[in-house]
Amino acid sequence: MNPLLYFSGLPRFEEIRSKHVAPALDQLLTENRELCERLLADVSAPTWDNFIQPLADANERLSRSWGQVSHLNAVMNSAPLREVYNANLPKITQYYGELAQNLALFQKVKAVHASGEFTTLNAARQKIIKNQLRDFRLGGAELPEAQKVRFLAIQEELSTLCSRFSDNILDATNAYTWLVEDEAELSGIPADERQVAAEAAQEEGKTGWLFTLKAPSYGPLMQYADNRALRERMYTANSTRASELSSNASAADQAKPEWDNTPLMKQILKLRGEEAHLLGFSNFAELSLATKMASTPQQVQNFLGELAQRARPFAEQDLTELREFARTQLHITDMQAWDVSYASEHLRQQRYAFSEQEVKQYFPEDRVLDGMFKLVETLYGLTVRSAPAPLWHLTVSFYDILDGDGSLVGQFYLDLYARSSKRGGAWMDDAITRRRIAAGIQTPVAYLNCNFAAPVGDRRALFTHDEVITLFHEFGHGLHHLLTQVEDLGVSGINGVEWDAVELPSQFMENFCWEWNVLQDLTRHVDTGQKLPRALFDKMQAAKNFQNGLQTLRQIEFSLFDMRLHGDFDPQGALTIQQLLDDVRSKVAVLIPPAFNRFPNSFSHIFAGGYAAGYYSYKWAEVLSADAYSLFEESGVLNLAAGLRFREEILAVGGSRDAMQSFVAFRGREPSIDALLRHSGLIAAN
Repeated sequence: MNPLLYFSGLPRFEEIRSKHVAPALDQLLTENRELCERLLADVSAPTWDNFIQPLADANERLSRSWGQVSHLNAVMNSAPLREVYNANLPKITQYYGELAQNLALFQKVKAVHASGEFTTLNAARQKIIKNQLRDFRLGGAELPEAQKVRFLAIQEELSTLCSRFSDNILDATNAYTWLVEDEAELSGIPADERQVAAEAAQEEGKTGWLFTLKAPSYGPLMQYADNRALRERMYTANSTRASELSSNASAADQAKPEWDNTPLMKQILKLRGEEAHLLGFSNFAELSLATKMASTPQQVQNFLGELAQRARPFAEQDLTELREFARTQLHITDMQAWDVSYASEHLRQQRYAFSEQEVKQYFPEDRVLDGMFKLVETLYGLTVRSAPAPLWHLTVSFYDILDGDGSLVGQFYLDLYARSSKRGGAWMDDAITRRRIAAGIQTPVAYLNCNFAAPVGDRRALFTHDEVITLFHEFGHGLHHLLTQVEDLGVSGINGVEWDAVELPSQFMENFCWEWNVLQDLTRHVDTGQKLPRALFDKMQAAKNFQNGLQTLRQIEFSLFDMRLHGDFDPQGALTIQQLLDDVRSKVAVLIPPAFNRFPNSFSHIFAGGYAAGYYSYKWAEVLSADAYSLFEESGVLNLAAGLRFREEILAVGGSRDAMQSFVAFRGREPSIDALLRHSGLIAAN
C-alpha cells in the first residue's frame, strides 16, 4: 500500500519514498474532483452532513498526504524529493484554486448559510461556514470566467516562485563553508564550539575547523571570534545569501546567479498585487488583512509607529553605549555590522558579569525537556511521555500528551537539530488535526522543528537560553494545536485563527523561561549537576532587556518594510526593493547595515512563508501575550486555575470564535500595550 494513502494512524515516514508522491496525489485529486461532481449533481438541499462534511473529509485526506510530503521536503530535503515536490506543487495549487473559484460550490455554501439548519449548528460550525463564504470570495469565486483563469494562473506561479525562493536560500546557505586551518584564528571561540567546527571539518575529510552559515555555527562565531576579518567574511557571506552578491567559498568565490532571489521577489510582489486588484483591493496588504484582527494597513502602521516612538530613545541609548564600549574596551573605533554581536556579548559580560556560554552549561537537552514538560503538566493538568512512532531521522523523538484522566489528548514529533537537509529557523506544523470521526475523536499530532547544534561526541546537547526560549515558543504553538477541544476541522487547533493572533500562545510560553521556579526544573550543570545558581539567575534577569530597544526597532523595521512592500510599493517602478528598505531604515532604524547587506533576499517569512503583509503579527500578538501573562503574574506563575482558564478560553477554542472574543473571555477586558512595554523595559525609570 502507498504509505501516503494511509490515514488510520501516524504517518509511515520510514516507508515513504519519492516514487510514492505522484501516484498518491493523483489518486486523491481524482477522487476529490469526482466527489465535487457528485455533490454538485445532488439536487437535494445542501446540509452540513450531505455537503460540508464530505468535502471536508476529502480535503483532509489530501491535506494530510501533501502535508507529509511538504514536511519531508523541509526537514529531509534531497534532489529527488525536491524534484517530485516541485513537480506536484502546481497540481495541488491548481486543485485548491479551482475549488475556491467554483461558483456552484459557493452557491451551495450560501444555501447552507441561508437555511434553517444554520441557526441550529454549534458556534464552531457556523464559524466554518462564515469563513468558507469569505474564502470563496477571496479565492475568486465571484470573478468573471476570464479573470478566474488569470487568478488561478497567478496562484500556481506564486506557489512555484515561493518554493524556489526557499530552495535558493537553503542551497546558498549549504554551499558556503569556510575552513580555518590555524587555531590561532579561533581566539575567543569557546572550546565546545571549536569542537563542533572540528568535527564538521572531519566529516568533509578536511583538517582544521569548518564554519558554515547554519545558525549553530554562524551565531557563536559572530558572538565570540576575536578575529575581526573572520567575522567580516562570515557576516558578508550570510547577509548576501541568495542575492546578486552571494558567493560560494567552496567554488573559488564564484557567484551563483541561479540562486539570486532578486528577480523572484519582484515577480512575487507583482503577482500578489495583481491578485489583490482582481479581487477589488487596492493592494495586497488590504487583501492580507481581510483575514486578520487588524482592519487596515494604516491601523498596523499606526500601531508600529507608536511602538517605534516608545522604543527609539532606548535604542539610541543602546547604540551609544555599544559604540562607546567598542571604542574604549575593544579598540574598535569604527564599529561595523560584523562587530555588533561580538561587542554586545562582551558588553553583556562586563556589565552583568556572565556570558551566554556560561549559562549554556546549565541547559542540557534532557533537563530542558523534562522541565518544559513539567511546566505544562503543572499549568494544564497534563502528562507528557515518550512514545514509539515511525520517524524520518534517527535524532527525532515522539511524545504523547495525556489528560488528567489518562486519556490521550495529543502527540508531537520533536526534531531539534540542524542538518544540511533541513531548512533554517524553527517552526510548528500540524500533521493531524483534532476532529470527531465515526470511530471517535481523532487525536491531533504536531511537528515541532528547531535548528540547534547536535550533541558533540558523548556530551549531551546544550542549549543557550535564547534557544530554550525558541523551544518554548514552538511548544506554545504546538499546545495551541494539540489542546483544542473543537471537533470540526475548519476551526480546530490553529485552523481559522487570525494570523496576527496565532503567535499569542507561543509568545505567552516564552515568559516562563524567565521565572526562577521554572528554571529550577529546567537547569542542571552538564558537569557538576548543580541547578542554576540564584546569583547567575539574577544577572540574567538584570540583562533580560539588554539592547531591547535595538531589538524592538529591528522588528518594527522588518514589519514596516513588509507592510509597505505589499502596500504602496510598485515592483515595476523606479524604486528597488532594497531602496524601499533603505527608506524604511532611514525613518525607523538607528543601526544601519552596510550597503551590501541583502536582507530581503533571505526574508523567507514574507516571500516563502505565510507572513506576507503579516510580519507585524509578532509585535501585535506580543501585546496579547504579555497582557495574558500579566494574569499569571497577578495570581501566581504556576497557578493551576489560571492555567486551566488559559487552556479553556484560548487553547481549547482554536478558531471557533474571534481571537478578540477569546482574549476578553480569558482576561476580562480588551488588551493593553502597557504589559508589553513593561516586559520589554520600554518604560522610563522614575
